[in-house]
Amino acid sequence: MSQTSPLRYPDTSSPKVMTTRAWWLVVLNFILPGSVQVLAGNKRLGKIGIGATLVLVGFLVLTLLIGMLWPTAVFFLGTWGPSLFVIQIGLYFYAVLWLILTIDTLRLVRIIKTGPRARWWVASVTVVMMVLISGGAAYAASITGSLNSALGKIFVAGPSQPPVDGQYNFLLLGGDAGADRDGLRPDTAQVVSVNAETGQATIVGMPRDLQNIPFNEDSPLHAIYPDGYTQETGEYCTRWACLNTVYVAGEVDHPDLYPDAAANGSSPGIEAMRDAAEAITGLEIQYYVLIDMQGLQNLIDSLGGVTIDVTERIAIAEPETPEELVGEWIEIGTQHMDGYHAMMYMRSRWSGTGDYDRMARQQQVQEALLRQMNPANVLSKFQEIAAAGTQVVKTDIPQSMLGYFVDLGLKTKELPITHIELTPYFEPFPVDTEFPDFASIQAYINSVIHPPEPTESPTP
Repeated sequence: MSQTSPLRYPDTSSPKVMTTRAWWLVVLNFILPGSVQVLAGNKRLGKIGIGATLVLVGFLVLTLLIGMLWPTAVFFLGTWGPSLFVIQIGLYFYAVLWLILTIDTLRLVRIIKTGPRARWWVASVTVVMMVLISGGAAYAASITGSLNSALGKIFVAGPSQPPVDGQYNFLLLGGDAGADRDGLRPDTAQVVSVNAETGQATIVGMPRDLQNIPFNEDSPLHAIYPDGYTQETGEYCTRWACLNTVYVAGEVDHPDLYPDAAANGSSPGIEAMRDAAEAITGLEIQYYVLIDMQGLQNLIDSLGGVTIDVTERIAIAEPETPEELVGEWIEIGTQHMDGYHAMMYMRSRWSGTGDYDRMARQQQVQEALLRQMNPANVLSKFQEIAAAGTQVVKTDIPQSMLGYFVDLGLKTKELPITHIELTPYFEPFPVDTEFPDFASIQAYINSVIHPPEPTESPTP
């Protein structure tokens, strides 16, 4: 560079020249980090800065292009442990590099030589941009590390599984442990069936008082309960709670029937519930998700609450509490609830049909959370959400499938969800929970998930 260059060899005796030069250097450091050093400082450091910036920009552009053409690949890289680790290291490197380049830019500016009124502005703008970019890169690296850690704790490293009849079927359990119980009892049991192409979801709600639970012949529990898990054959089964006690039977009484459960990221109780759900619905269930209900309260709080359209006044009270003794109500109307009130809304049995009303409210909260978990509120509170997520979820979904399921979940979010409730109050298919006809139940579920193709009327 010529020794007459005002950037590298400025007239230090002119405050006007030095002020103009200072603003040029500050702007160049923001637009293309490293260019200041190439033009006015250490060229080797500048080339490292420019190279790193071009690599970062190139990576972002390439990611954007791939995301437009093949979004599943981007979701895979964004949930795969090794790629997240590389991204985290790269972001930390760039944060440190930009900090070094900005400090060096301040040195090259020679603020003391600029005009008196410009000195504060030049320094302030430089520091603000340093905090925004370097701090932003460091924060993104921290989020990436938290995501990698949370995913590693929640998801397993097992093999992926193909869809069955075009569907991915998930057993969704809501765990409810207590000091007065023999272990955890999943008071919420649902099968979520998702079309592998369209993302159309059907949720089958199975009440805990469902009786005469069958097991397919390939289930190890079939030999123990060949005529079904009933009040006569099941130690824990009662008229008011039978299906959910299958978990206890598997976990406490027959863990030896599922010797590989723990190694596969599951447990005997969960596998017993999976076998029961398959025999009830007629669906092959590839994966399970167990949600701790207390941990779900923390997750809702970390998201800033959830907004629910309440259609029936709900008492936060025990089922038999007289109305005049109810201390707190969840009123009719649009209510923004914190974690505690959302949990009470889902779990209250005070209303008319008890468990059946509760099942409908649980699905309502699930859908509301799905709608309200957008990138803005997730990113703004990611650390809290990640911490809550590791307390909330246990699953055998392999981490390698997350990219695909994230893409599929985005399709699901845009479609209406079909609900099937195996209760006496569900229309158009009420179910007698005491004497259920499982063949009819399976046929109905299949007709909803796989509706017959419309036939064209013959031309007259």
